[in-house]
Amino acid sequence: MVGRIVNLCLLSTVALLLVNCSSSKKAEPEENPNVLPSNYKAEILATMTTSLEDPTNVRDAYISEPVLRRAGNDERYVVCVRSDSRDASRVYTGSKDRIAYFYGGHLNQLVEATKEQCGNAAYKPFPELEKLCQAKKCV
Repeated sequence: MVGRIVNLCLLSTVALLLVNCSSSKKAEPEENPNVLPSNYKAEILATMTTSLEDPTNVRDAYISEPVLRRAGNDERYVVCVRSDSRDASRVYTGSKDRIAYFYGGHLNQLVEATKEQCGNAAYKPFPELEKLCQAKKCV
């Protein structure tokens, strides 16, 4: 009888150890969502190339440096972009502010900004956006 109890205890211990070993896989390290974006200008240019109705002859282009700011319940790096671009009929639409949200160091979203989001941004000239041209010759 004592032998059976010892065997039962031994089996239980082995079973617990096996369960512990199988459930303790190393977890993948989580990606840091707040990596400083190093290539933010190029990513913004690539996105604006496809999102503007007429990405040629953009004027009065400005951009801010990446800053860590609250976005909903989280903090994310954001960049503000201001520019005057043309619509499909090649008429300038007026200066608009956009805000770029970054996750893991890469552009995640570029949307129109409210005055609260980019009204106090420290803008600097963004000549790369003004030189953006998909056509062989910009008019």
